[in-house]
Amino acid sequence: MRAAHATSSLETAAVSIRLIFLSGLALAAAVELNSADAQLAAPVLVGAGDIASCDPDRAEATAKLLDQIPGTIFTAGDNAYTNGTEQQFARCYERSWGRHRERTRPAPGNHDYGTDQAEPYFKYFGANAGPADRGYYSYTLGAWHVVSLNSVTIARYWGSAQEQWLIKDLAANRSECLLAYWHHPLFSSATTHGNQFHMARLFKILHAHGADVAITGHDHVYERFAPQDADGRADSKGIRQFIAGTGGARLYEFGPARPNSEMRNAADHGVLKLTLHPRSYDWEFVPIAGGKFRDRGSGQCSAAQPPGNR
Repeated sequence: MRAAHATSSLETAAVSIRLIFLSGLALAAAVELNSADAQLAAPVLVGAGDIASCDPDRAEATAKLLDQIPGTIFTAGDNAYTNGTEQQFARCYERSWGRHRERTRPAPGNHDYGTDQAEPYFKYFGANAGPADRGYYSYTLGAWHVVSLNSVTIARYWGSAQEQWLIKDLAANRSECLLAYWHHPLFSSATTHGNQFHMARLFKILHAHGADVAITGHDHVYERFAPQDADGRADSKGIRQFIAGTGGARLYEFGPARPNSEMRNAADHGVLKLTLHPRSYDWEFVPIAGGKFRDRGSGQCSAAQPPGNR
């Protein structure tokens, strides 16, 4: 009886050890999974265009939003009013959005070209603005390929040079998800500027390569369009264009809604936040303190859509 009792005790102890060992493995696996999840956390791209006049209140209000949102910051042009001079970058932009300069990937606007070939813009942002004088470049953000373009027609490399670069860049950087941003919107329901048809060729190139999202400024409003092609036709595999000209400059007004316009705001300044998942994205318009307008939703990358939707 004693021997049987001793054997039973040993078996119980062995089972306990195995349980402890398995629990330890499960805990280690959970730690590894949590670590992997953290590494795969979807990156955030956040920003706006038409930002800093030397009336600092509104630009400071949107900069305070950036203080609370981690990730990469884009600008959709017209960074420093009114002429993008070195002094205006120092006195207007630097005092608000400038505190996030190291994580900012900008695009130029027409007001940045109020100086000779936007020299202060390139000097201020340095390597983050891409090759000097060019104003267009690309980078990778998570699973996404991101392109910053120059929509200013007086820029030295406007036209075929940029178009050929874009075709080669997209051919060399194939991904399921593609986002581009620049200043002048191809489509706009605002009354001040409206549609900017000189962007049609670049839009067509992006559409042909499966681009999913375009972000612009120029009109000082927020507007979201349904996916469409460069001719303004609704297209499930087209480009969803946002206007986020709400970075700080005085807001404009809307006229009649353009085809495929889904959401419009001319009341509140704010920033557009995009969370870039491997095959989809979430968008959110975040208003400044006291603002009431919000817009949020999700979209799927066109290359990730089921065959019947492409």
